[in-house]
Amino acid sequence: MFKRFFLMLGAVLVVVAVLAFIKYRQVSRMIAAAKAAKPPPVAVASTTAAEQVWQRQFHAVGSVVAVKGVTVSNELAGTIRKIAFESGDRVKQGGLLVQLDIAPDEAQLRGLKAQAELARLNLERAQDLRRANTNAQADLDAAQAQYDQAVAAVDALAATIAKKVITAPFDGRLGIRQVDLGEYLAAGTPIVSLQALNPVFVNFTLPQQDVVDLQIGQKVQVRVDAYDGENFPGTVTAINSKVDDATRNIEVQATLPNADERLKPGMFASIDVILPQHDRFATLPQAAVVYNPYGDAVYVIEKSADALIARQRFVQLGETRGDQVAILKGINPGDQVVTAGQLKLRNGAAVQINNSAQPADNPAPQLPNT
Repeated sequence: MFKRFFLMLGAVLVVVAVLAFIKYRQVSRMIAAAKAAKPPPVAVASTTAAEQVWQRQFHAVGSVVAVKGVTVSNELAGTIRKIAFESGDRVKQGGLLVQLDIAPDEAQLRGLKAQAELARLNLERAQDLRRANTNAQADLDAAQAQYDQAVAAVDALAATIAKKVITAPFDGRLGIRQVDLGEYLAAGTPIVSLQALNPVFVNFTLPQQDVVDLQIGQKVQVRVDAYDGENFPGTVTAINSKVDDATRNIEVQATLPNADERLKPGMFASIDVILPQHDRFATLPQAAVVYNPYGDAVYVIEKSADALIARQRFVQLGETRGDQVAILKGINPGDQVVTAGQLKLRNGAAVQINNSAQPADNPAPQLPNT
């Protein structure tokens, strides 16, 4: 009886061992298959890093300034009797803008002219008498002084009347009228803005280290927000004689033709100063760069035995132009670089190239016509 029990126990143990061995082999095969299985390649877009020759530039921001610009005002107080312009008119130098009331001054001027005429006659009589030696030299001197005083009074009042006739000090474009007919103006009241708009200045500053390469006559390209994508050419015409003590920047002035008067004083401007030097860079679309706090990187595609592998490389970036960025270190011309799909990648991941859609890669993009 005990013998039969041990035989049955042994048979059960053998069966259990066989089953355990079979299960062990199955699990081992599954683990090996899982280890051998590879994730599917990640679909990415790529481009070849190209060497570009970029003309060196200085970048700055500044403001558009009129070559001549004033707010016309009255020097003397008075009441407006005539307004000879409309807002936005173009005027010539000396053109009448505003006439103040001069009627009392003209009446007073007539009286002063009469006094001057009488003083002239008295002076002539005194001169005749002096030639006849019938009066004293002091009488002639007094007559001469009275005549000079009368003429001076006439000239002073004539100058006062002239100041009440307000004219354009130079050719230009008027702004919006600030006064009305019949209004009494205190001295110094703003009447209208007058700006000479062709050409215009653009004032901007550059760091002091740029002074070495900065020269009069260098070309500039100016852009303003009002005309996106359009460049306005100009020339550097003035460089300040000193560097600002607070900012260590130097002020520069460029002159731009503005025959159509589209550039207005006060506009914010972005300026590129074109230098004669040229630099060679490997360039990529800005979309190819993965920006990180610990360093900027790109993924370079390398060929392995049976697949394409993405390898992460840290790069040193240079300046950007349009959609492109210059790569100073980390990439060589001819390297194949991932431009889309980087967020799905890890270092060493297999990739599959699909270039049906590519990011923009234009150093001077233009807005589409609308």
